Amino acid sequence: MKNIAYIENFEDWANSFTYSYPVKVRFSETDLFGHLNNTKVFVFFEEGRIEFFKEIGVMQQWLTRGGEGIPVTSDLQCNYLRQIYFDDRLDVFVKIHSIGQTSVDLHYLIKNQHGDICITGRGRMVQVHKKTGKSIEWDEVIKNKLHSSTTSANI
Repeated sequence: MKNIAYIENFEDWANSFTYSYPVKVRFSETDLFGHLNNTKVFVFFEEGRIEFFKEIGVMQQWLTRGGEGIPVTSDLQCNYLRQIYFDDRLDVFVKIHSIGQTSVDLHYLIKNQHGDICITGRGRMVQVHKKTGKSIEWDEVIKNKLHSSTTSANI
């Protein structure tokens, strides 16, 4: 496997994901050659991330009217390992790699219907105040939910 800076041991890393979200590549997401447009990967990351946050119970807190914090993406990257085509069925895996005072570093893995690893990725989400745009620390409820969803030894 390629040397990817944010992955120490590729096999261990790939096997450590427990949450996945299924997607199917639509025709509108492909280019003239029938393979996935490179920008659509970030949409798949977003879908997987939102569903992951719903699953662990933090998305609901961000969406409440009284809540002050919202998550924003501060950086996002991916590595393309294998082409993806129209009508492929994919599993978008998401996990927490590390938790900071105001941020969380997420890792992504996308496999096709044959179990082949096609894409890896990582990104940092920062919780910011809705009105000021300045980062704010996790409250205890969110921090506990983030920690309880991790299986990584890095946390």
